[in-house]
Amino acid sequence: MKSIKYVTAGDAVKVIKSGDRVHLSSVAVTPHKLIRAMVDRGRAGELYDVKIQHIHIEGEVEYANPEFEGIFVAEQFFVGSNLRKQTQAGYADYIPVFLSETQKLIREGYLKVNVAMVLVSPPDKHGFVSLGTSVDATLAAIECADVVIAAVNPNVPRAWGDAMISINEIDYFVEDDSPLFAHDCAPLTDTDIQIGKNVAALVEDGACLQMGIGGIPNAVLAQLENHKDLGVHTEMFADGILPLVEKGVVNGKRKSIDRGKMVASFLMGSQKLYDFIDDNPMVAMMDVAHTNSVNVIRKLDNVTAINSALAIDLTGQVCADSIGIRHYSGVGGQIDFIRGAGYSRGGKPIIAMPSVTAKGMSKISPTLLPGSGVVSTRANMHWVVTEFGAVNLYGKTLQERARLLISVAHPDHQEELDKAAFDRFGSHYKFISSK
Repeated sequence: MKSIKYVTAGDAVKVIKSGDRVHLSSVAVTPHKLIRAMVDRGRAGELYDVKIQHIHIEGEVEYANPEFEGIFVAEQFFVGSNLRKQTQAGYADYIPVFLSETQKLIREGYLKVNVAMVLVSPPDKHGFVSLGTSVDATLAAIECADVVIAAVNPNVPRAWGDAMISINEIDYFVEDDSPLFAHDCAPLTDTDIQIGKNVAALVEDGACLQMGIGGIPNAVLAQLENHKDLGVHTEMFADGILPLVEKGVVNGKRKSIDRGKMVASFLMGSQKLYDFIDDNPMVAMMDVAHTNSVNVIRKLDNVTAINSALAIDLTGQVCADSIGIRHYSGVGGQIDFIRGAGYSRGGKPIIAMPSVTAKGMSKISPTLLPGSGVVSTRANMHWVVTEFGAVNLYGKTLQERARLLISVAHPDHQEELDKAAFDRFGSHYKFISSK
């Protein structure tokens, strides 16, 4: 085991050269101390055309401000709220890719990583550090980068699974004691609660859950306290799962692989969540090549995959990454899990969303806005859930789908949608049943 010599952040980032691609560890373990030192070099005129690659990072994103145009170029695999305006204005950019394949772009050399900058836990007696709350594509970046810089932070939990890496993989060590970014759950709305009830009615005992963060996933989890033997295989989870673990509802007993393990690739939540995964053998933080692989997901029985959407048209095309031509988020892992759950024995791919936007516009629409990206095709679709019910589109004709989707649309918009369906499909449409 090599000895560790710490350097300053300023000295560590001197290895970055103009034209390099720098990968950042994601979400709660965003290495802000290293980022600030890199930005200082850019401000001093020492760098230009440095590509900044990441899935999603939390906190300040100064390098994407207009003043750094030509100096730093943000290459995101997912557009977060802190980079949304910059992306829509063209100061940051986005790479459309399934979350499962983010690591492939790195490992197979499509995106050459020169420098990986990560946040890790302090080394243990065996010379291993942990990537903590985010393994995702960062492990691939560490494996492939020319240089790896690690900010060692005692606030990073010691997560198991693929998160553990040897200090021999790291070239420069920097001390850092800044707190991890935390995300507290917002209160559930009445709409969230009703959607949660409708989705929970589809979840069977022994199901293996995939979900994200936010009101709808938390509302679903809150309705599952009387279920039994649930498992977790997901790209991420948040605080909403913890009460179910404490009550023994989530135990992974029926999982056919990774039995007894809660498997995820990254996490975002409160300090309680980070404390929960610290040195917890029940949690396996894994490479996204494992968590989001369709071939892995399909080996699990009763995968219930809960994803969301910005809009759905009357044939079942799902837009989840953009509003017209304005990029809003990303492809993420939706297709990975829609496909995986679809192949799973007893699996249920679910798109759950409010029936209307915050401005009262129907999210079920005759057609998607021009320029909108189709993340899940109509051929991928199974269950669609709103606060007004749940319908299964799988195996249904276009006209049957329209009837079903209109039945779970907001009542204020059903007449308008029905007219649009009639105009599209002709007079035969009035004879189509929604049952």
